[in-house]
Amino acid sequence: MAKIGRRLYAFFRQEKAATSIEYGLIAGGISLAILAVVLLFGDNLMATYNFMMTRMEWVNSQFGG
Repeated sequence: MAKIGRRLYAFFRQEKAATSIEYGLIAGGISLAILAVVLLFGDNLMATYNFMMTRMEWVNSQFGG
C-alpha cells in the first residue's frame, strides 16, 4: 500500500511541475503580446496623448485656469 502511495505522490508532483511550466509559458506569451502591442501602437498612442494634451492646454488658455 505504501508503494502505491509513493507512486501517486510522485505522479501528482509531476503534474504540479508541468502545470507550473504551462503557467510560465502562458505568462511569457502574454508578455510577448503586450510588448508587440506597445511596439506596434506606441507611436500612435503617444501622438494621441500629445494631441489631447495640446487641446487641453488650449482650452485652459482660452477659458482660464
